[in-house]
Amino acid sequence: MLSNATLPLDATPEYARLAAERDQLKAEIARMKAEHARLRQAYQAAVTELALLKRRLFVAKAERVDTAQVEMEFMKKAAELEALKAQLPEDAKPTEPIDTRRPTPPTERKDRPKPRGRRDVNELDLPEERLVVPDPLFEALVEAGKATRIGFAESAKIAWKRGGLWRLIIARTQYQTIDQHGVTEKDVAEVPPELLSRSLAAPSLLAHVVTDKFADGLPLNRIEERFAREGVSIDRGTLSRWVEAVGVGLAAIVVAMKRDAIENAFCIATDATGICIQPIRDPKAPRRPCKKGTFFTMVADEDHILFEYMERETSLAVSKMLKGFRGYVQADAKSVYDAFFQQRKARADVPEGGPELGCWSHARRNFWEAAVCKDKGGLEGLFRIRRLFQMDATWHDKPPIERARLRVEHLKPELDAFFAWVTLEYDRLRDVRGLARSAFGYAVRQKEPLSAFLADGRLKLDNNRSERALRPIRVGQKAWLFCGSDDHAASSANLFSLVASARLHKLDPEAYLRDVIRVKPHWPEDRYLELAPKHWAATRARLLAEQLGDEFGPLDVPETPGIPPQSERPTDTAPPKEPAAK
Repeated sequence: MLSNATLPLDATPEYARLAAERDQLKAEIARMKAEHARLRQAYQAAVTELALLKRRLFVAKAERVDTAQVEMEFMKKAAELEALKAQLPEDAKPTEPIDTRRPTPPTERKDRPKPRGRRDVNELDLPEERLVVPDPLFEALVEAGKATRIGFAESAKIAWKRGGLWRLIIARTQYQTIDQHGVTEKDVAEVPPELLSRSLAAPSLLAHVVTDKFADGLPLNRIEERFAREGVSIDRGTLSRWVEAVGVGLAAIVVAMKRDAIENAFCIATDATGICIQPIRDPKAPRRPCKKGTFFTMVADEDHILFEYMERETSLAVSKMLKGFRGYVQADAKSVYDAFFQQRKARADVPEGGPELGCWSHARRNFWEAAVCKDKGGLEGLFRIRRLFQMDATWHDKPPIERARLRVEHLKPELDAFFAWVTLEYDRLRDVRGLARSAFGYAVRQKEPLSAFLADGRLKLDNNRSERALRPIRVGQKAWLFCGSDDHAASSANLFSLVASARLHKLDPEAYLRDVIRVKPHWPEDRYLELAPKHWAATRARLLAEQLGDEFGPLDVPETPGIPPQSERPTDTAPPKEPAAK
């Protein structure tokens, strides 16, 4: 039997022990290296997230966190704390209870006097103008000597001119007639149609309030304070009812604009933004937080800018909103548009370049966030996308056919090189989490929509025009915070549509709304598209300036284009009929 001294070195127990320790140390080193790599990756991810948060806080205000979302997360965390408190032993529970409830609304005052009757506008210290409203039928009888004017039936409204409020006295002429039997009858000129019947507000004041809120972003409480400084007390509840009624009254014009866009537009750019909706108050139930709604916008070529309110941002809502449209749709890569695009791919009447048009600004945004975190791929992506925009900008004054030819000749090779590069980089970064992978993945998945603009020179590379259309809502929401209900939001969408479209066609929103509020009650229902901002300049030129300038009274509707004016058509020479005896 061999002793330990005569055994080979690698067969001794000491060698075996040292080899085992060596293997154990190697395994420990490998584990520590893996742990180090994991910690380093987590550290890099934290640094990246911190850099991105700094950028969103101090660079791009539009990408800051929504405070409503933070509030919901707070309520959820408070509920978790309450559940954890129940699991603690009695001696470890905090002495102060955790109050997660919202403050209860103040009780309504019961001693507030109820309003009695219509407010007397004549008591206000305002400059005054008088408008006489005759009746054409009775005026003909007066000229024939069959009737006489005996006075006026007066009422008052509050109107607005740039410079301040003023009082409009409406004097409807009163008449006295004597029939063939010697019976005397008294009558008064009929009330002409108006958008808000029996309202204290004249069209100019309604347009001023709507413009203040939907064009300038003022909340109703500030408008109320401004009127109080003018010496007129109009509470925000009344202002809210005026705004909603005007939005509902002008809805038919927006419907006609949307029908025209769906039937005739070449490309619709669409986007959406969230909005807070105040819940309906129930005195028997606890106060609830605001719910979320969505404003969609549709920019139809250079013709219309439309807004539509949806209670929920779903695929069904998008499909319903764009139902019947056969042109290009430019949108971001939200999943709510997928169902609409999939339905259209099976149809034969979609554009040759495909139903979906991508947005290069969205693709660039992902590379920008990666570049902020010092990623080389993000920087290169920014450079390549900038080159696409710069090349396309040099042809903006070319005709669409020439622009399409230049794009295919010069931009298509750049696009092919870009997508070959992003595909190669995405395969390399597929298993690495981070902003760079998100940027490359977005570009790879959106290759077909991002290349669709090559099909026609009229198509744009980005969807920025729809985001610009949404900006007044986001800016105004900082002041007025929420909509009072779903109906208020739908009414607001109509007014946002008219204000944005008026600006699109270089119209003064306040002057346009004043004229449309004045004209719309007299206009035929099948011709509301003529009142849209796209056609308003031509329509206004065919109206009588003196009638349109009045805040109240009759208005002659011109013939549709192509029909001879009333003065050139045969006139009825028969005398006017006498009013029937009552």
